[in-house]
Parts: sequence; C-alpha cells; structure tokens
Amino acid sequence: MKVCVFVDVQNLYHNGGRRLRYDVLRELACRGGAEPVRLNAYAGLDAERAERDASYRSGTRGFHHALREFGYKVIIKEVSWYTDDRGRKTGKANADVDLAVDALEQTAGCDRVLIASGDGDFCRLVQALQRRGLRVEVLALEGASARLQAEADVFVCGFLVPGLVPFEDEREPGAWGEIGSRVRGTCTWFDSEKGFGYIRYLKTVSDSLWITDDRNPDSPWQTVFFHKSALEDPSVEPRLPGGGLVLAFTLEQDEERTRAGRIGLVCKV
Repeated sequence: MKVCVFVDVQNLYHNGGRRLRYDVLRELACRGGAEPVRLNAYAGLDAERAERDASYRSGTRGFHHALREFGYKVIIKEVSWYTDDRGRKTGKANADVDLAVDALEQTAGCDRVLIASGDGDFCRLVQALQRRGLRVEVLALEGASARLQAEADVFVCGFLVPGLVPFEDEREPGAWGEIGSRVRGTCTWFDSEKGFGYIRYLKTVSDSLWITDDRNPDSPWQTVFFHKSALEDPSVEPRLPGGGLVLAFTLEQDEERTRAGRIGLVCKV
C-alpha cells in the first residue's frame, strides 16, 4: 500500500490546529504499514514580518524544520497583501492551486491519498483523483466543508484522532483512552426524556476505522454512557445527538460501567 499526503497547513492552523502534531498525522496516513510516497506540507510565510520580527522568523524556521524532520517536503507560500477600498490590508497565502496540481501530478502509482484540509475548493480535486481509481481520504478540523466531507471516501475529524491535537491543559492525567484521561468523541444517541445517551470515541488508529460497532472485536471505536448532568454547558443538550458536534470528556469508572464526565463542546465539524 502506497500513500500520498497533501497538507494545507494554513487551513488546519486557523481551524483549531495550532498545536497539531504532524508526526501523528503521518502515522494516521501510513496506518496499516502503508509506505509514504509523498508527504507535502504547504505552509505560509509572511516575508515582510519575518524581516522585522525575529521571534516570528525564528518560530517559523523552527516549525518548518520540524516538518522536514518528520519527513515532509515543505512548500512555502509567501503571504500576499491586498488593500481594499477602505484601506484595510488583508494577507493571503493561498496554496490551493499548488496543492491541487501537485496532487494530480505526483500520485501516479499511489493507492491512497490523504488531503488534510477542510477547504471546499478541493471537492473537484477529490473527484479527479477518484476518477483515476484512487481512494481519497480527507482530514479536517473545525468548520470543514460539508460537501468535501461527502465527496471523500473516508472523512476523519482530526479532533477525534488520539494525540493529533493535544489538549490545552497538559496536566490532564493519563494517556488517551485510560480511565481519568480526556478524550474527544461524538454523541451517537440521546434520550431527551430520560436524560442519558452514548458517546463514541476512537481508542486507537487502525485500518478498521470503518468498523464503528464496538461489539466487533476489530473495531477501534469505544462507546461510553453519559448522563446529561455531566454536560458542563446545559445549552448543548437540545443539540444532541447532533451530527458533527465534537465533545471533550473525561473517562470515568463507576461500579457498573465506564462513563463520560465533564463533557464540554469542542466545535462543530
């Protein structure tokens, strides 16, 4: 199995991926022993700011170096500045065309393509790759295009991948999936009258992501019980089960079962 990966760094960064771990992203793309043929990361650079801001210059260089250490080829797109009629400046470092052209040119002999972006402009690219017989996966964070999700052969919400987007509070105890740890998942069922439901989360990354029924021993997913009293924001309750709502919660153990506690809303994908 050969895989090609194309990462829209700016899209991920501005949609909740400021602390995203690109080594974990590579592991996800190469799950099942897949061989990476291309690992392209399209990153923005504000050249004007880099000249005058030593901290920004150093941080950007360090980030690009880390990407290369993980095996990514870094394609740098310089920010272009535009001034509107009111004199307001807007910076853009759009890598859409570069990513799309590279994906069409560099995926020969590949079996699977992962596009890491939630930008709906990539729908046509996904379709073009699929017409060539490729399996196309899309990983995105907050605000991903619904059409792009539907076009993909597999859509993965990055917030649900263990360790991909670390929690802000590094003091949270335990590794992902252990009792007492914080994880993220989605509500699959909720009884508003009785006030309880179930949340499904990804225990581990495997080639069996499609097996969502955790009664199957090959499923990498786990379902846990929750009561509405565990919701930190009661206004979330009317939106449950709510397709696309990502919830963060603590895995707790009582005498009867594993359950979700301290449930908070992360975002809507």
